[in-house]
Amino acid sequence: MHYSILKSLSMLSPESLKRYSTTKSLLAVVLITQLCLTAFSQQPSPSPTPAPEPTPTGQQKTEDVDVVRITTNLVQVDAVVTDKSGKIVTDLKPDEIEIYEDGHKQKITNFSYFQAEPANTEPAAKSPAPDKTAVAPPVPVTRLRPEDVRRTIALVVDDLGLSWESIYYVRRALKKFVDEQMQPGDLVAIIRTSGGIGALQSFTSDKRQLYAAIERVKWNAIGRSGISAFAPIERPSGNQAIDEANAEANETREDMFAVGTLGAISYVVKGLKELPGRKSILLVSDGFRIYKFDDPRRDFMALERLRRLVDEAGRASVVIYTMNATGLQTLGLTAADDLTGRDASQIEEQMTNRRHAAYETQEGLDYLAHETGGMAIRNTNDLSSGIKRVLADQKGYYLIGYRPDSGTFDPRTGRRTFHKLSLKVTRPGKFTVRMRNGFYGVTDEDRQTVKKTLAQQLIGALVSPFGSTGVHLRLTSVFGNDQKYGSFMRSALYIDGRDLTFVETPEHRHKGVFDVLAMTFGDNGAAVDSSGKTFTVELTDEWYKRTQRDGLVYYVTVPIKKPGAYQLRVSLRDSGTERVGSASQFVEVPDIKKNRIALSGVTLSGSIERPPGTNGANGGAADAQKLPADDNDQLDQGDAEASPAVRRFRHGMLMDYVFFIYNARLDKATNQPNLTWQVKLFQGSKPVFEGKANGVDLTGQTDLKRLLTRGRIRLGNDLAPGEYVLQVIVTDALADEKHRTVSQWMDFEIIK
Repeated sequence: MHYSILKSLSMLSPESLKRYSTTKSLLAVVLITQLCLTAFSQQPSPSPTPAPEPTPTGQQKTEDVDVVRITTNLVQVDAVVTDKSGKIVTDLKPDEIEIYEDGHKQKITNFSYFQAEPANTEPAAKSPAPDKTAVAPPVPVTRLRPEDVRRTIALVVDDLGLSWESIYYVRRALKKFVDEQMQPGDLVAIIRTSGGIGALQSFTSDKRQLYAAIERVKWNAIGRSGISAFAPIERPSGNQAIDEANAEANETREDMFAVGTLGAISYVVKGLKELPGRKSILLVSDGFRIYKFDDPRRDFMALERLRRLVDEAGRASVVIYTMNATGLQTLGLTAADDLTGRDASQIEEQMTNRRHAAYETQEGLDYLAHETGGMAIRNTNDLSSGIKRVLADQKGYYLIGYRPDSGTFDPRTGRRTFHKLSLKVTRPGKFTVRMRNGFYGVTDEDRQTVKKTLAQQLIGALVSPFGSTGVHLRLTSVFGNDQKYGSFMRSALYIDGRDLTFVETPEHRHKGVFDVLAMTFGDNGAAVDSSGKTFTVELTDEWYKRTQRDGLVYYVTVPIKKPGAYQLRVSLRDSGTERVGSASQFVEVPDIKKNRIALSGVTLSGSIERPPGTNGANGGAADAQKLPADDNDQLDQGDAEASPAVRRFRHGMLMDYVFFIYNARLDKATNQPNLTWQVKLFQGSKPVFEGKANGVDLTGQTDLKRLLTRGRIRLGNDLAPGEYVLQVIVTDALADEKHRTVSQWMDFEIIK
């Protein structure tokens, strides 16, 4: 067995757990050089990044769109204009638009229309009807690059304010969105307002992660909503003081959870700020109050909180849409209402309070949508159609800028003054304009004067859905299971040594310092564990040259106690240049105890076949075969990029793959499994190669519950350079139809 296969097996080997099973820290680090720890807090804080110059007037390229700008030289906002039939208007001219700040007309200096999706988008080909006799494996996805993103959508589920009845319809609408409405190029997150920092880890195009998030959407018994949208009328206690105290306590509780909802939205807005282009949030909730008819004093505090959120959303180029999940409500008496002890006037008073509550809770959603340029979906029992309306509203928008007056950003009053914006269409006809309606008199430059700490830099890179590339990283995480140690997640982080800064020491060694933060999140958005450390690397001249050529490999092993969906995210900062890199990996951990067929993660490695004439150049796109027991003499071993941690392969290479099959059913007569497996290659969602079905080689297998399986693909010259996915599909002929087929995949890259 050759070196690359040994490295692949080490990623899945339970022996790696022996070194880490007794440590309390998440990270057990193995570097190819000796590391010396220093204090995390001793690193200097970075300098702020200067704000870019305003974009010029005219049509803007997709990758250059800077939607919202609030500076002393330019205030630029985005707006959607629709005609009387609700169709988006795309052909307005600058002289057909007037923009006002605090009621004063401003001179437009920037004007352009940005189309978020192609005008002539061909309809996607219909998928073939599913085979009801078998469970088809899902098509794997490749990671989106920033330039590939068409829409960035955060579906915020307000489980702090959704009733038990509403949760059912919300889950159904979310599943329909993922199954039918999500398009290639969509970057999506499903976020619960009761979740923590892990919520921002879930922006993805991978439907597996979204399904896992939907499974976590459940009724929150301690939230502000009960079984139904409106609390039933209860029998009075007979003591007016007690009834009034209970009512006041319930209102205070509702206010607290409403503040929690707004805080969660603010958190999501801040996370979206670093993403490209115009972003959107769809808040699905039963609503929240911003004021009461009989208590106008509550109005000022609620509006102030909302205005701060509107200002944050505007500067982050985030449009907030809202959807009331209560649907159509009769607001009349229900079977749950107890009218005992009340006369007709008291009953009518209760009905009036219920109608007021319905209006007041909707008003909070309406305000949030209107002020940020979105729209409020209400009075509908078809939440899926509401989501469809929101998606259709994001096809394009205008970017409109003007030079503000000198008093707009008065340093004495700016932070307290909320400037109102409005837009008027002068073209004849009836038009509806939706845009963010104001901002505080503070420039973006003034808001960026606070220096980011080391922790803020690392966390900022870690929560971004795109990997930061200041330092090039590549993360490989795979699931494995061992009879003694149980389930675990084994990860290898590759660090490009050329992106690290080294200085020569008086001892003629090469010294580099970098900071690492790693966090593992469960499917509920909560952090399972985390660790942050600073490493000092001192290398001899020989090791320095090897590090520049081959990089560093950083190993992490995390024992997994519960099945579910997990995500490991790592960020790294080079102390010499303050450049930051980050990477992430999603891993599904099956429940091995259910005794159903399951797969480990797949590890990939590459080697070059000798002699040169057998490099696959004449073999078509690819050629798959089972791996011989030992062919070390035929292979060249020494390409670091083709290691399991990097997974970059060249044409003509042999790509080896290794995985384990768990819980195969055994034939009662022969005590042997009846398994077949095959591999497929995908570029994007397009299949480019399908291997033949193979049986599992039982030679040398000592544990029939954990079957080692491996094979090889020769990568032909017909495969274009780019991102690919290898999918492994295993079928257990002895299992029931529902649990007969399982699949696993791993991404890789073909380079020139």
